[in-house]
Amino acid sequence: MFSNRKKIHIEWGDCDPAGIVYYPRYFAYFDNCTAALFAAANMPKHDLLKTHNIAGIPMVDTRARFLAPSRFGDYVEVESCVTTWRNSSFDVQHRLYRDGVLAVECEETRVWVARAPGNPEKIEARSVPDAVILKLGGTRSKSNS
Repeated sequence: MFSNRKKIHIEWGDCDPAGIVYYPRYFAYFDNCTAALFAAANMPKHDLLKTHNIAGIPMVDTRARFLAPSRFGDYVEVESCVTTWRNSSFDVQHRLYRDGVLAVECEETRVWVARAPGNPEKIEARSVPDAVILKLGGTRSKSNS
């Protein structure tokens, strides 16, 4: 399974008045880590959109477990990988470590989408290309979504 590690420095603006990371910032980190995962597989997001004529890979579900706080000035490392590939959706797992200790676990479900024919305001799910799945070291599961 292909994975990527991204280092993040916790900035003052990421924190609440108590000096710990305000929880929505973690989801911004994880979104950036998903983009970094694709880039590490030689598929930077801007190229991915053009090459495959898609509108994006929006998140449709997310859940996180917060195990230990991260604070202003900390350096953390996020390990990301795709755990499940379905026809048009996939799950990304992120594990954020502070000082080598697991601090946050996150699971995202994303959908491969393109603009709807005849209505550029609407997006529709498309099948994830096999070449993309292979570059990220995966295989498609039997699920329909």
